[in-house]
Amino acid sequence: MVPHPLSAADRSLRILHVDDDPMNLRVVDEILGAFGHHAVAASSGQEALDHLGREAFDLVLLDIHMPGMTGLEVIERLRRSVGPERRTPVIALTADVFTLRPDEYRALGFNDFVSKPILVTTLLAAIAKATAAPQDAVLPAQRMG
Repeated sequence: MVPHPLSAADRSLRILHVDDDPMNLRVVDEILGAFGHHAVAASSGQEALDHLGREAFDLVLLDIHMPGMTGLEVIERLRRSVGPERRTPVIALTADVFTLRPDEYRALGFNDFVSKPILVTTLLAAIAKATAAPQDAVLPAQRMG
């Protein structure tokens, strides 16, 4: 039997999943639920920031290409905020693998990058890595120091 990738955390994670596509929200919710995690859905960047301003999350899964406010705008606002939410780990999700490289997403304040279509093992590995990493390391202001 293969051990669960997040078994070391020994806890259910509360994850904010942000995507403008209802089908993507549903599929990821089912994946996360199957591994004992609780997903809260947001269909826009502003809705995500509203959730983050009033609720604590262990992790955010953030679509990059959304109408209105892109995922890049969300991460910039989040990392510049003054509350504890600014340290929440964030994984970029996108089908666009040509515009930015994974290290460029990390330089913008994301903890990791997962391409769409999402592979369950890749997503779970990124979640495990992001929730185990020291959160201070992802704040752009600290890196520019």
